[in-house]
Amino acid sequence: MELQERLNEVRSHITAAERQAGRPTGAVQLVAVSKTFDADQIRPAISAGQRVFGENRVQESQGKWPELKAETPGIELHLIGPLQSNKAADAVELFDVIETIDREKIARTIADEMKLQGKSVRLYVQVNTGLEPQKAGIAPDDTVAFVDFCRKELGLSVEGLMCIPPADENPGPHFALLAKLAGQAGVEKLSMGMSSDYETAVAFGATSVRVGSAIFGAR
Repeated sequence: MELQERLNEVRSHITAAERQAGRPTGAVQLVAVSKTFDADQIRPAISAGQRVFGENRVQESQGKWPELKAETPGIELHLIGPLQSNKAADAVELFDVIETIDREKIARTIADEMKLQGKSVRLYVQVNTGLEPQKAGIAPDDTVAFVDFCRKELGLSVEGLMCIPPADENPGPHFALLAKLAGQAGVEKLSMGMSSDYETAVAFGATSVRVGSAIFGAR
């Protein structure tokens, strides 16, 4: 199956999941996760009309996205991997959305960088719904207070929450928890669901799903 066929298949599955959940068509944004794929492998997705992409690493993204963004106006690039403070300046310069704000230090650094560069980047707070020690993200119990801190102390506009459920668990309860926390924190966007569970995420209220291998193939 060609990339365009796989992309269309994912899109139709999202539409079907929206319908099944009683949500309007187009309620869920598809973020095509292009990490580890080079510019030539990404261009067919752009040609097929995909404009929103997700990447895990700042350095890898710098090697391909400035050129791709220059070629095609209207591309929206999301950082969906952990962010180190020393990469914050580069991240603010290149990305339109950073989905992985998860601690006070990185929130402060991003706030400073946005002022410095005169650029506004859309932000999500990453929540470690499974409390996995090896995974980035703020603890569920600390989420509402952290969003409050980002807004009131740092003047950051946090528009959503993001999570990656434990690989060996039913994702549904994790998606439900994220949706509940979003309601408590007063944020509207929910970035949740990947290739294996994005249809479930749509049922639980995802506003964006991050799909890589189902579009680009195995890494």
